[in-house]
Amino acid sequence: MAQEYLSAAKVDRYGRFVADPTPEELEKFFFLDAAALKEARDKRRLHNRLGWSIQWGTVRMLGTFLTDSGPADVPQAVAEYVAGACPRNVDTLSTG
Repeated sequence: MAQEYLSAAKVDRYGRFVADPTPEELEKFFFLDAAALKEARDKRRLHNRLGWSIQWGTVRMLGTFLTDSGPADVPQAVAEYVAGACPRNVDTLSTG
């Protein structure tokens, strides 16, 4: 007999931000280390670098990628934090 492991409320929350992340969560999950910065740097345009960086942190925090409707559900705090860390101009970053 099949059993349901998740309640309807938990299914609705899966893969979504249910609240703004705390500053500690932003630092823990959306911080771009050297390897992540290198990956972001390889993206062609600013919006691609920003989107990739948000997905990177989302997978780390939620354990899944955003769905098609997901980008509209990203908290403003996440977008602002990532935008501040996201490489803006590939030429101005060291390859170190």
